[in-house]
Amino acid sequence: MARPPKCRLVGRKPEVTYFKPRGIPLRELEEVTLTVEGLEALRLSEIEGLDQDSAAERMGISRQTFGRILAEARKTVAKAVVNGLGLRIEGGNYKIVNNTHFLKNSSNYSD
Repeated sequence: MARPPKCRLVGRKPEVTYFKPRGIPLRELEEVTLTVEGLEALRLSEIEGLDQDSAAERMGISRQTFGRILAEARKTVAKAVVNGLGLRIEGGNYKIVNNTHFLKNSSNYSD
């Protein structure tokens, strides 16, 4: 029996949860889903500029798990951009942590 996945720590829920290409009606649009922890991994890696060890520690997971989440998030975003798909941000296995924890250890969630 597989071990249950560990919750990933996230600073806050995203305010924007959907992106779509311009000119394609929503009813005709195919979409992919980016998990909330995938978005957090992208933020920590690409916006904050953290290395995988530091980002994994911030999310309360192993470096290997962080690397898998980040790779999947990059693939999902690339698929949406390249193929003109809608990008829905939702779901996953995460826990919102107290913002003061993140304020002590990082800059604001969005720049």
